[in-house]
Amino acid sequence: MSAAVDCHYGDDGEGPCVIFVHGIGSSLNAWDGIIPTLLPSFRCVRMDLRGHARSPRPPLPYSLEALASDVERVRERVGAERTFVVGHSLGGMIGPAYARRYPERVLGLGLLSTAAGRTPEDSAKVTSVVAATRAKGVAAMMDAFIERWFTAEFGTAHPEVIEARKAALLANDPEVFLEVFRIYAETEMAPWLNEIEAPALVLTGAHDGGCPPRLNAFIADELQRAELVILKGLKHSILLEAPDRVAAPLLAFLDRHADGKSEAGA
Repeated sequence: MSAAVDCHYGDDGEGPCVIFVHGIGSSLNAWDGIIPTLLPSFRCVRMDLRGHARSPRPPLPYSLEALASDVERVRERVGAERTFVVGHSLGGMIGPAYARRYPERVLGLGLLSTAAGRTPEDSAKVTSVVAATRAKGVAAMMDAFIERWFTAEFGTAHPEVIEARKAALLANDPEVFLEVFRIYAETEMAPWLNEIEAPALVLTGAHDGGCPPRLNAFIADELQRAELVILKGLKHSILLEAPDRVAAPLLAFLDRHADGKSEAGA
């Protein structure tokens, strides 16, 4: 496993610590719509994954365990004894991997738009998307990504958000993008999710093609202490399309478990 790197992060607010971990080809700015709701009560630490935005780009290959070690390095640097870890997409896989390796450091997990319990057909589909991206390039796959991530209605109403997301995606190092996409496609948490003792909020969009409700229901069932929230009418990019609808259940979850003692709700 490669050594942890000092990822770039932002640190705002006071209170129990929450480390936010974005998904493939994104940055800490993905959480901009969520943070204002949480700041009155929580210390919000947002990080850029290795190789993304303002974080260092160590040599490839990367691994899920290495990405989890980067989260631990951020926790050490901000001086938080324990923390929530909230992740979107690939970040929702990094969070449980972190909790498995550092259980004593975790107050709880927010697992947003992520996947586990994939069928062979599910795995074949995501692997084929990775292969197509490797063959054609990110730019050629852009329209397919946008269609998977955003509802058509949102795209029509907010073209500026779509264009900004495209620009951010194209700004990524394509080798890093493909590497973390590979990790996302190859990771299967099913064999070890039941080891996670921390309370968790599992949340996805009802129309997310890659991280659908059935996979998120599987995650919630496998975890020891989890609650499931399905957001109607949304696809994958819930942080950009409906941050208020994500922030409300997330804040309620964080409030319930901020002391590290509460039992998870159903």
